[in-house]
Amino acid sequence: MGKPFQLTDRKIEFIDYPGPRINYSDEMVADDEFWLQPHPLLSEKGVQPQLINCFEVNNQKAFFKTGGDFPFDIFAASFYLLSRYEEYLPHPKDMYGRYAHENSLAFKEGFLHLPLINIWLQHFKEKLNEKFTSFTTHHSQFTFLPTYDIDEAYSYRHKVWWRSAGAAAKDLLKGKFSRFLLRRKVLNNKETDPFDSYTWIADLHRPYKLNPRYFFLVAEKAGRYDRNILPLETAMQVLIKHHADHYNIGIHPSWQSGDDTSLLKKEIETIEHIATIKVTASRQHFIRFTLPQTFRHLIDAGIKEDFSMGYGSINGFRASVASLFYWYDLEKEETTYLLLYPFCYMEANSFHEQQQTPQQAFDEMRHYYARVKAVNGILITIWHNTFLGTDELFKGWRDVYAQFVREIMSKEPYKG
Repeated sequence: MGKPFQLTDRKIEFIDYPGPRINYSDEMVADDEFWLQPHPLLSEKGVQPQLINCFEVNNQKAFFKTGGDFPFDIFAASFYLLSRYEEYLPHPKDMYGRYAHENSLAFKEGFLHLPLINIWLQHFKEKLNEKFTSFTTHHSQFTFLPTYDIDEAYSYRHKVWWRSAGAAAKDLLKGKFSRFLLRRKVLNNKETDPFDSYTWIADLHRPYKLNPRYFFLVAEKAGRYDRNILPLETAMQVLIKHHADHYNIGIHPSWQSGDDTSLLKKEIETIEHIATIKVTASRQHFIRFTLPQTFRHLIDAGIKEDFSMGYGSINGFRASVASLFYWYDLEKEETTYLLLYPFCYMEANSFHEQQQTPQQAFDEMRHYYARVKAVNGILITIWHNTFLGTDELFKGWRDVYAQFVREIMSKEPYKG
Protein backbone atom coordinates (compact mmCIF):
# COMPACT_ATOMS: atom_id res chain seq x y z
CA MET A 1 0.00 0.00 0.00
CA GLY A 2 3.04 2.24 -0.23
CA LYS A 3 3.24 2.88 3.52
CA PRO A 4 6.21 2.34 5.84
CA PHE A 5 5.36 -0.02 8.68
CA GLN A 6 6.83 -1.80 11.68
CA LEU A 7 6.30 -5.36 12.84
CA THR A 8 6.33 -6.23 16.53
CA ASP A 9 5.39 -9.17 18.72
CA ARG A 10 5.65 -7.07 21.91
CA LYS A 11 2.22 -6.23 23.29
CA ILE A 12 3.35 -3.15 25.25
CA GLU A 13 5.06 -1.63 22.21
CA PHE A 14 1.89 -2.25 20.19
CA ILE A 15 -0.39 -0.67 22.82
CA ASP A 16 1.85 2.39 23.20
CA TYR A 17 2.10 3.07 19.47
CA PRO A 18 0.18 6.34 18.71
CA GLY A 19 -0.67 5.64 15.04
CA PRO A 20 -2.84 3.15 13.14
CA ARG A 21 -2.31 -0.44 14.32
CA ILE A 22 -3.20 -3.79 12.81
CA ASN A 23 -3.43 -6.60 15.33
CA TYR A 24 -2.80 -9.92 13.59
CA SER A 25 -3.42 -12.40 16.40
CA ASP A 26 -6.10 -14.56 17.95
CA GLU A 27 -7.17 -12.01 20.55
CA MET A 28 -7.92 -8.31 20.74
CA VAL A 29 -5.28 -6.14 22.34
CA ALA A 30 -6.72 -2.59 22.21
CA ASP A 31 -10.05 -0.95 21.45
CA ASP A 32 -8.72 1.33 18.72
CA GLU A 33 -6.92 -1.31 16.70
CA PHE A 34 -7.77 -3.03 13.44
CA TRP A 35 -8.06 -6.67 14.40
CA LEU A 36 -7.31 -9.27 11.76
CA GLN A 37 -7.70 -12.78 13.12
CA PRO A 38 -5.22 -15.18 11.48
CA HIS A 39 -5.82 -18.43 9.65
CA PRO A 40 -3.24 -21.11 10.65
CA LEU A 41 -1.57 -21.20 7.20
CA LEU A 42 1.15 -18.61 7.81
CA SER A 43 2.31 -20.26 11.02
CA GLU A 44 2.57 -23.72 9.47
CA LYS A 45 5.69 -25.43 8.19
CA GLY A 46 5.76 -27.58 5.09
CA VAL A 47 3.14 -27.96 2.39
CA GLN A 48 -0.07 -29.86 3.02
CA PRO A 49 -3.58 -29.92 1.54
CA GLN A 50 -5.70 -27.00 2.75
CA LEU A 51 -9.43 -27.10 3.36
CA ILE A 52 -10.75 -24.17 1.34
CA ASN A 53 -14.38 -23.07 1.39
CA CYS A 54 -15.08 -20.01 -0.69
CA PHE A 55 -17.71 -17.46 0.26
CA GLU A 56 -18.61 -13.96 -0.92
CA VAL A 57 -17.25 -10.73 0.49
CA ASN A 58 -18.08 -7.42 -1.15
CA ASN A 59 -19.48 -9.35 -4.15
CA GLN A 60 -16.18 -11.20 -4.65
CA LYS A 61 -14.94 -14.67 -3.74
CA ALA A 62 -12.82 -15.05 -0.61
CA PHE A 63 -11.59 -17.88 1.60
CA PHE A 64 -9.91 -18.55 4.96
CA LYS A 65 -12.84 -17.04 6.88
CA THR A 66 -11.92 -15.72 10.34
CA GLY A 67 -13.19 -13.14 12.85
CA GLY A 68 -12.23 -9.59 13.68
CA ASP A 69 -12.61 -6.38 11.67
CA PHE A 70 -12.18 -8.16 8.31
CA PRO A 71 -14.16 -11.25 7.29
CA PHE A 72 -11.19 -13.35 6.15
CA ASP A 73 -7.43 -13.59 6.55
CA ILE A 74 -6.35 -11.53 3.55
CA PHE A 75 -2.67 -12.14 4.35
CA ALA A 76 -2.97 -15.94 4.33
CA ALA A 77 -5.33 -16.02 1.34
CA SER A 78 -3.05 -13.74 -0.70
CA PHE A 79 -0.02 -15.80 0.27
CA TYR A 80 -1.78 -19.00 -0.81
CA LEU A 81 -2.44 -17.56 -4.28
CA LEU A 82 0.84 -15.69 -4.77
CA SER A 83 3.05 -18.54 -3.62
CA ARG A 84 1.14 -20.89 -5.94
CA TYR A 85 0.74 -23.17 -2.93
CA GLU A 86 -1.56 -25.53 -4.84
CA GLU A 87 1.15 -26.16 -7.45
CA TYR A 88 3.35 -27.79 -4.80
CA LEU A 89 0.64 -30.34 -4.02
CA PRO A 90 0.18 -33.53 -6.10
CA HIS A 91 -1.71 -32.72 -9.32
CA PRO A 92 -2.30 -34.03 -12.84
CA LYS A 93 -0.30 -32.45 -15.67
CA ASP A 94 -1.49 -31.19 -19.02
CA MET A 95 -0.30 -32.56 -22.38
CA TYR A 96 2.94 -30.54 -22.15
CA GLY A 97 3.75 -31.62 -18.61
CA ARG A 98 2.63 -28.31 -17.08
CA TYR A 99 0.40 -27.59 -14.13
CA ALA A 100 -3.07 -27.83 -15.65
CA HIS A 101 -5.16 -24.71 -15.08
CA GLU A 102 -8.22 -26.88 -14.40
CA ASN A 103 -6.59 -27.87 -11.08
CA SER A 104 -6.49 -24.31 -9.80
CA LEU A 105 -8.80 -22.80 -7.21
CA ALA A 106 -9.21 -19.73 -9.40
CA PHE A 107 -10.54 -21.80 -12.28
CA LYS A 108 -12.77 -24.02 -10.15
CA GLU A 109 -14.27 -21.07 -8.27
CA GLY A 110 -14.65 -18.85 -11.32
CA PHE A 111 -12.25 -15.98 -10.52
CA LEU A 112 -9.41 -16.77 -12.92
CA HIS A 113 -10.44 -13.75 -14.99
CA LEU A 114 -9.96 -11.37 -12.03
CA PRO A 115 -6.93 -9.81 -10.29
CA LEU A 116 -8.62 -10.88 -7.07
CA ILE A 117 -5.81 -9.92 -4.68
CA ASN A 118 -5.80 -6.35 -5.99
CA ILE A 119 -9.58 -6.22 -5.53
CA TRP A 120 -9.26 -7.55 -1.97
CA LEU A 121 -6.63 -4.90 -1.22
CA GLN A 122 -8.95 -2.13 -2.37
CA HIS A 123 -11.60 -3.36 0.05
CA PHE A 124 -8.99 -3.75 2.80
CA LYS A 125 -7.85 -0.15 2.31
CA GLU A 126 -11.45 1.05 2.58
CA LYS A 127 -11.90 -0.76 5.89
CA LEU A 128 -8.64 0.66 7.24
CA ASN A 129 -9.74 4.16 6.25
CA GLU A 130 -13.03 3.64 8.07
CA LYS A 131 -11.15 2.64 11.22
CA PHE A 132 -8.41 5.25 10.94
CA THR A 133 -9.82 8.35 9.24
CA SER A 134 -6.42 10.03 8.91
CA PHE A 135 -4.86 6.95 7.29
CA THR A 136 -3.87 7.44 3.66
CA THR A 137 -2.46 4.94 1.18
CA HIS A 138 -0.37 5.18 -1.97
CA HIS A 139 -2.33 4.93 -5.20
CA SER A 140 -0.46 3.03 -7.88
CA GLN A 141 -0.74 3.94 -11.55
CA PHE A 142 -2.04 1.75 -14.34
CA THR A 143 0.71 0.52 -16.65
CA PHE A 144 0.57 -1.29 -19.97
CA LEU A 145 3.58 -3.49 -20.70
CA PRO A 146 3.50 -5.22 -24.10
CA THR A 147 5.81 -8.21 -24.42
CA TYR A 148 6.79 -10.36 -27.39
CA ASP A 149 8.16 -13.87 -27.79
CA ILE A 150 10.40 -14.40 -30.81
CA ASP A 151 10.46 -18.17 -31.11
CA GLU A 152 10.07 -18.33 -34.90
CA ALA A 153 11.72 -15.21 -36.27
CA TYR A 154 11.03 -15.88 -39.96
CA SER A 155 8.68 -18.14 -41.86
CA TYR A 156 10.79 -18.70 -45.00
CA ARG A 157 13.96 -16.66 -44.89
CA HIS A 158 17.31 -17.50 -43.27
CA LYS A 159 16.59 -21.18 -42.75
CA VAL A 160 19.07 -23.92 -43.63
CA TRP A 161 18.59 -25.14 -47.19
CA TRP A 162 17.32 -28.60 -46.30
CA ARG A 163 14.54 -27.17 -44.12
CA SER A 164 13.47 -24.82 -46.91
CA ALA A 165 13.63 -27.56 -49.53
CA GLY A 166 11.68 -29.99 -47.38
CA ALA A 167 8.99 -27.41 -46.59
CA ALA A 168 8.66 -26.45 -50.27
CA ALA A 169 8.28 -30.09 -51.27
CA LYS A 170 5.59 -30.55 -48.63
CA ASP A 171 3.69 -27.53 -50.00
CA LEU A 172 3.68 -29.06 -53.47
CA LEU A 173 2.62 -32.50 -52.25
CA LYS A 174 -0.26 -30.99 -50.31
CA GLY A 175 -1.34 -28.81 -53.22
CA LYS A 176 -0.49 -25.56 -51.45
CA PHE A 177 0.68 -23.86 -54.63
CA SER A 178 0.08 -20.29 -53.46
CA ARG A 179 2.23 -20.94 -50.40
CA PHE A 180 4.93 -22.47 -52.60
CA LEU A 181 4.94 -19.39 -54.84
CA LEU A 182 5.03 -17.02 -51.87
CA ARG A 183 7.98 -18.91 -50.44
CA ARG A 184 9.86 -18.46 -53.75
CA LYS A 185 9.09 -14.72 -53.83
CA VAL A 186 10.29 -14.25 -50.26
CA LEU A 187 13.48 -16.22 -50.83
CA ASN A 188 14.11 -14.14 -53.98
CA ASN A 189 13.62 -10.92 -51.97
CA LYS A 190 10.48 -9.98 -53.91
CA GLU A 191 8.18 -10.21 -50.86
CA THR A 192 8.55 -9.52 -47.14
CA ASP A 193 8.67 -12.63 -44.98
CA PRO A 194 5.19 -13.23 -43.45
CA PHE A 195 6.63 -13.35 -39.92
CA ASP A 196 8.73 -10.19 -40.32
CA SER A 197 6.56 -7.80 -38.29
CA TYR A 198 9.32 -6.03 -36.36
CA THR A 199 9.08 -2.64 -38.06
CA TRP A 200 5.30 -2.75 -37.86
CA ILE A 201 5.47 -3.40 -34.08
CA ALA A 202 7.95 -0.56 -33.59
CA ASP A 203 5.73 1.83 -35.54
CA LEU A 204 2.76 0.85 -33.37
CA HIS A 205 4.66 1.59 -30.15
CA ARG A 206 6.29 4.85 -31.19
CA PRO A 207 3.41 7.35 -30.71
CA TYR A 208 2.82 6.13 -27.16
CA LYS A 209 6.46 5.76 -26.09
CA LEU A 210 5.82 2.20 -25.00
CA ASN A 211 8.69 0.21 -23.52
CA PRO A 212 8.15 -3.36 -24.70
CA ARG A 213 10.06 -6.47 -23.69
CA TYR A 214 11.28 -9.01 -26.24
CA PHE A 215 12.25 -12.61 -25.47
CA PHE A 216 14.40 -14.56 -27.94
CA LEU A 217 14.69 -18.32 -28.27
CA VAL A 218 18.30 -19.19 -29.10
CA ALA A 219 18.42 -22.99 -28.91
CA GLU A 220 21.70 -24.37 -30.23
CA LYS A 221 19.84 -26.88 -32.38
CA ALA A 222 16.31 -27.17 -33.71
CA GLY A 223 13.80 -29.49 -32.08
CA ARG A 224 10.13 -30.40 -32.22
CA TYR A 225 9.17 -27.37 -30.13
CA ASP A 226 12.26 -25.25 -30.82
CA ARG A 227 11.80 -24.02 -34.39
CA ASN A 228 13.61 -20.71 -34.40
CA ILE A 229 16.41 -19.66 -36.73
CA LEU A 230 19.65 -20.92 -35.19
CA PRO A 231 21.68 -18.24 -33.38
CA LEU A 232 24.66 -18.98 -35.63
CA GLU A 233 22.78 -17.37 -38.52
CA THR A 234 23.87 -13.80 -39.21
CA ALA A 235 20.25 -12.68 -39.70
CA MET A 236 19.30 -13.94 -36.25
CA GLN A 237 22.25 -12.19 -34.67
CA VAL A 238 21.41 -8.93 -36.43
CA LEU A 239 17.80 -9.18 -35.25
CA ILE A 240 18.80 -9.80 -31.63
CA LYS A 241 21.43 -7.06 -31.62
CA HIS A 242 19.03 -4.53 -33.14
CA HIS A 243 16.42 -5.19 -30.46
CA ALA A 244 19.00 -5.18 -27.67
CA ASP A 245 20.18 -1.75 -28.84
CA HIS A 246 16.65 -0.30 -28.67
CA TYR A 247 14.66 -2.32 -26.12
CA ASN A 248 14.91 -4.52 -23.05
CA ILE A 249 15.39 -8.10 -24.16
CA GLY A 250 15.46 -11.43 -22.36
CA ILE A 251 15.97 -15.13 -22.86
CA HIS A 252 13.18 -17.43 -24.00
CA PRO A 253 14.57 -20.71 -22.62
CA SER A 254 14.13 -23.50 -25.11
CA TRP A 255 12.01 -26.59 -24.62
CA GLN A 256 15.26 -28.57 -24.65
CA SER A 257 16.59 -26.57 -21.69
CA GLY A 258 13.59 -27.72 -19.68
CA ASP A 259 14.80 -31.29 -20.12
CA ASP A 260 18.50 -30.53 -19.83
CA THR A 261 19.02 -27.66 -17.38
CA SER A 262 22.70 -27.30 -18.34
CA LEU A 263 21.51 -25.74 -21.62
CA LEU A 264 19.96 -22.73 -19.86
CA LYS A 265 23.26 -21.05 -19.00
CA LYS A 266 24.59 -21.81 -22.49
CA GLU A 267 21.59 -20.11 -24.07
CA ILE A 268 21.95 -17.10 -21.81
CA GLU A 269 25.65 -16.86 -22.71
CA THR A 270 24.73 -17.10 -26.39
CA ILE A 271 22.31 -14.20 -26.29
CA GLU A 272 24.67 -12.15 -24.11
CA HIS A 273 27.50 -12.68 -26.59
CA ILE A 274 25.31 -11.61 -29.52
CA ALA A 275 23.71 -8.63 -27.78
CA THR A 276 26.82 -7.62 -25.79
CA ILE A 277 24.66 -7.02 -22.71
CA LYS A 278 23.92 -8.80 -19.45
CA VAL A 279 20.67 -10.77 -19.71
CA THR A 280 18.70 -11.10 -16.46
CA ALA A 281 15.10 -11.53 -17.70
CA SER A 282 13.35 -14.62 -18.99
CA ARG A 283 10.08 -16.17 -20.07
CA GLN A 284 9.67 -19.92 -20.42
CA HIS A 285 8.93 -21.27 -23.90
CA PHE A 286 5.39 -22.72 -23.98
CA ILE A 287 5.04 -21.27 -20.43
CA ARG A 288 6.57 -24.55 -19.35
CA PHE A 289 7.70 -24.45 -15.74
CA THR A 290 7.46 -26.54 -12.60
CA LEU A 291 7.64 -25.14 -9.09
CA PRO A 292 10.02 -24.83 -7.42
CA GLN A 293 12.59 -26.43 -9.71
CA THR A 294 12.36 -24.14 -12.75
CA PHE A 295 12.59 -20.90 -10.79
CA ARG A 296 15.54 -22.24 -8.78
CA HIS A 297 17.34 -22.99 -12.06
CA LEU A 298 16.62 -19.47 -13.27
CA ILE A 299 18.05 -17.96 -10.09
CA ASP A 300 21.16 -20.15 -10.34
CA ALA A 301 21.62 -18.91 -13.91
CA GLY A 302 21.52 -15.26 -12.82
CA ILE A 303 17.94 -14.45 -13.86
CA LYS A 304 16.36 -11.71 -11.76
CA GLU A 305 13.05 -11.13 -13.58
CA ASP A 306 10.71 -13.75 -14.94
CA PHE A 307 7.64 -13.17 -17.12
CA SER A 308 6.18 -16.70 -17.09
CA MET A 309 3.51 -16.35 -14.40
CA GLY A 310 0.41 -17.13 -16.41
CA TYR A 311 -1.03 -20.10 -18.25
CA GLY A 312 -0.14 -21.41 -21.69
CA SER A 313 -3.57 -22.98 -22.00
CA ILE A 314 -6.05 -20.26 -21.00
CA ASN A 315 -5.99 -16.52 -20.40
CA GLY A 316 -6.39 -15.16 -16.90
CA PHE A 317 -4.52 -14.35 -13.69
CA ARG A 318 -2.61 -17.47 -12.62
CA ALA A 319 -1.55 -15.88 -9.33
CA SER A 320 -4.76 -13.79 -9.08
CA VAL A 321 -2.79 -10.55 -9.17
CA ALA A 322 -1.99 -7.68 -11.55
CA SER A 323 1.10 -6.46 -9.70
CA LEU A 324 4.75 -7.49 -9.63
CA PHE A 325 5.83 -9.70 -6.75
CA TYR A 326 8.89 -11.63 -5.59
CA TRP A 327 8.84 -15.39 -5.80
CA TYR A 328 8.76 -17.21 -2.48
CA ASP A 329 10.31 -20.69 -2.43
CA LEU A 330 7.62 -22.47 -0.47
CA GLU A 331 9.51 -25.74 -0.19
CA LYS A 332 12.58 -24.06 1.33
CA GLU A 333 10.51 -21.43 3.18
CA GLU A 334 12.76 -18.73 1.71
CA THR A 335 12.24 -15.35 0.10
CA THR A 336 14.09 -14.79 -3.19
CA TYR A 337 15.09 -11.85 -5.39
CA LEU A 338 13.34 -13.32 -8.46
CA LEU A 339 10.80 -10.67 -9.44
CA LEU A 340 7.74 -12.07 -11.21
CA TYR A 341 5.85 -10.16 -13.91
CA PRO A 342 2.42 -11.86 -14.20
CA PHE A 343 0.73 -11.76 -17.60
CA CYS A 344 -3.00 -12.26 -18.11
CA TYR A 345 -3.36 -12.37 -21.90
CA MET A 346 -1.57 -14.30 -24.65
CA GLU A 347 -2.89 -14.34 -28.19
CA ALA A 348 -1.80 -17.96 -28.71
CA ASN A 349 -4.25 -19.00 -25.97
CA SER A 350 -7.05 -17.14 -27.74
CA PHE A 351 -6.17 -18.68 -31.09
CA HIS A 352 -5.12 -22.25 -30.32
CA GLU A 353 -6.73 -23.13 -27.00
CA GLN A 354 -9.84 -20.96 -26.80
CA GLN A 355 -10.32 -20.99 -30.61
CA GLN A 356 -11.47 -17.39 -30.74
CA THR A 357 -11.95 -15.15 -33.74
CA PRO A 358 -9.94 -11.92 -33.86
CA GLN A 359 -13.02 -10.00 -32.71
CA GLN A 360 -13.54 -12.32 -29.75
CA ALA A 361 -9.89 -11.91 -28.84
CA PHE A 362 -10.29 -8.13 -29.02
CA ASP A 363 -13.24 -8.31 -26.63
CA GLU A 364 -11.22 -10.48 -24.25
CA MET A 365 -8.30 -8.04 -24.28
CA ARG A 366 -10.73 -5.24 -23.52
CA HIS A 367 -12.01 -7.24 -20.54
CA TYR A 368 -8.51 -7.61 -19.09
CA TYR A 369 -7.74 -3.96 -19.68
CA ALA A 370 -10.89 -2.93 -17.78
CA ARG A 371 -10.14 -5.30 -14.89
CA VAL A 372 -6.52 -4.19 -14.51
CA LYS A 373 -7.34 -0.52 -15.01
CA ALA A 374 -9.95 -0.72 -12.22
CA VAL A 375 -7.25 -1.72 -9.71
CA ASN A 376 -4.47 0.45 -11.20
CA GLY A 377 -2.40 -2.64 -11.88
CA ILE A 378 0.04 -3.62 -14.60
CA LEU A 379 -1.41 -5.11 -17.78
CA ILE A 380 1.11 -7.50 -19.34
CA THR A 381 0.26 -9.10 -22.66
CA ILE A 382 2.13 -11.63 -24.80
CA TRP A 383 2.13 -11.53 -28.58
CA HIS A 384 4.34 -13.26 -31.13
CA ASN A 385 5.82 -11.73 -34.26
CA THR A 386 4.15 -14.57 -36.17
CA PHE A 387 0.63 -13.32 -35.37
CA LEU A 388 1.53 -9.73 -36.21
CA GLY A 389 2.90 -10.39 -39.68
CA THR A 390 1.10 -11.09 -42.94
CA ASP A 391 0.65 -14.86 -42.81
CA GLU A 392 -2.81 -15.78 -44.08
CA LEU A 393 -3.34 -18.08 -41.09
CA PHE A 394 -3.38 -15.07 -38.75
CA LYS A 395 -5.36 -12.71 -40.94
CA GLY A 396 -7.10 -10.03 -38.86
CA TRP A 397 -5.06 -10.54 -35.69
CA ARG A 398 -2.60 -7.68 -36.20
CA ASP A 399 -5.56 -5.39 -36.93
CA VAL A 400 -7.32 -6.07 -33.63
CA TYR A 401 -4.06 -5.76 -31.71
CA ALA A 402 -3.35 -2.38 -33.26
CA GLN A 403 -6.92 -1.30 -32.53
CA PHE A 404 -6.56 -2.43 -28.91
CA VAL A 405 -3.25 -0.63 -28.33
CA ARG A 406 -4.51 2.61 -29.88
CA GLU A 407 -7.77 2.46 -27.97
CA ILE A 408 -6.31 1.95 -24.51
CA MET A 409 -3.34 4.27 -24.96
CA SER A 410 -5.58 7.09 -26.16
CA LYS A 411 -7.17 6.98 -22.70
CA GLU A 412 -3.91 7.02 -20.76
CA PRO A 413 -2.25 10.25 -19.63
CA TYR A 414 0.71 8.11 -18.66
CA LYS A 415 2.42 6.60 -21.69
CA GLY A 416 4.41 3.41 -21.23
